[in-house]
Amino acid sequence: MWKKKKEIKGLRHEIKILIPYAEYLNLSAKIRCGAERDSHAGEKGEYFIRSLYLDDMYQTAYVTKVNGVDNRKKYRIRCYDLSDEVIKFERKNKYNSRIQKVSFSMTRGQYDAFMNEEYDFLRDIDHPLAREVYLLTQTVRLAPSVIVDYDREAYIYPISNTRITFDKHLRAGIDSYDIFCPDVLTMPVFQGDSVILEVKYDTYMPSHLADMISSVMGTKMALSKFCMCKEKMITYGHSVI
Repeated sequence: MWKKKKEIKGLRHEIKILIPYAEYLNLSAKIRCGAERDSHAGEKGEYFIRSLYLDDMYQTAYVTKVNGVDNRKKYRIRCYDLSDEVIKFERKNKYNSRIQKVSFSMTRGQYDAFMNEEYDFLRDIDHPLAREVYLLTQTVRLAPSVIVDYDREAYIYPISNTRITFDKHLRAGIDSYDIFCPDVLTMPVFQGDSVILEVKYDTYMPSHLADMISSVMGTKMALSKFCMCKEKMITYGHSVI
C-alpha cells in the first residue's frame, strides 16, 4: 500500500529579478496604486535589514546554493534598523522552486550569548529550530559567515498572500559579524543602482501583478544575497572566521 507523502506546511513561491533603477521607479509607482505598503516602513517608505548569515565547517549553505542543489537550508539572525527590539533567528528552506521560513525570537542577551559561543540557552527555548541550531553548533560548528545589508521597500496584496519587495543598496560586511555595530565596514555588491525585485505568494500570483512583473526588463537571479555577499567578502580578502 502506498503511503501518502507528508505535505510540507508553509511553502511559498518566490521570484527574484535584478532590475535597473529606472525599472524599479516605474514598477514601484504602479504597484503603489494597488497594494498596501508594509506597516514596518518608516517615513521614507522603507526599512533597513541586516542579517548575519551562518554556515557550518563544511560551508554547506554556500556550496549547496552555488551548486544548485534543489533542497537546501540557510540559517540567519536578523534585525531591523539596527534595533535589538526585534531579533529573529531564521531558517529558510528551499524545496525546488518554493520556500519555507521558520523562526523564533531572541533577546539581546541571547544574541550576545550566541556570539560569545555560549549556546546552552538554545536548549531552554521551546522551539524545534532552537534545538536544531544547538545540535548544529555542537556537531558541524554552525557559526557566523557574513553580514548582509540592504534597504527594503515592501508591499502587500491580500490575494494569495502576495508580497512584493524592492531590496536596494545591497552591501556585504567585510570586517565584523556584529549586527548591532553601526560602523561595520561594508562594500556594495552591485555596480550602479541595481535593485532586487522579489515576489512571494502562496498558490498563484494575481493576474494584474503577473502582467506587471512579466513586462519588467531585468535578469532572473540565480544566486542569493548570502552568496553574493560572501563572495564580495572573499574578494576583498577579509575573513573573520
